Amino acid sequence: MFSKSKINEPGARADDAPKPTIPDAAMARPSSDFKPSAPTKPKAPASVLSSDLHIVGNVKTTGDIQVEGTLEGDIRAHLLTIGETATVKGEVVADDVVINGRIVGRVRGLKVRLSASARVEGDVIHKTIAIESGAHFEGSVRRDDDPLSSKASTKKQLLPPSE
Repeated sequence: MFSKSKINEPGARADDAPKPTIPDAAMARPSSDFKPSAPTKPKAPASVLSSDLHIVGNVKTTGDIQVEGTLEGDIRAHLLTIGETATVKGEVVADDVVINGRIVGRVRGLKVRLSASARVEGDVIHKTIAIESGAHFEGSVRRDDDPLSSKASTKKQLLPPSE
């Protein structure tokens, strides 16, 4: 019913196994048959606005940005990280928003995270949100399937008429 394999027998080693041979026709194949994959472009590091930097104006990028200084204007990015020392006064729009510092203005993002040190004064429009214990938040929170569209920022919640 059970049999011992030759691998476990004394004297049998993997080195003794016959090695496959490559036919001469395969060796004669032209090297043009080999097609390497396209080189992948390394991901650029996040742009950093340092703590001693004060910007008045809008910032827009398709990449990642980390704000440590002060910005008075709107920001649009792929991944936006607001550092603990940062203050942003304006609208923030990004696929991923991580807030460790202060924002005064609207936040729109697919994924929004307010850390314990976050201070947000404004509305948050999101697809998913996480608010850590200790975060300071004054404003409204609204879920939207497409928070990055311009329609999401102008949508008004319909309230029943007051009597």
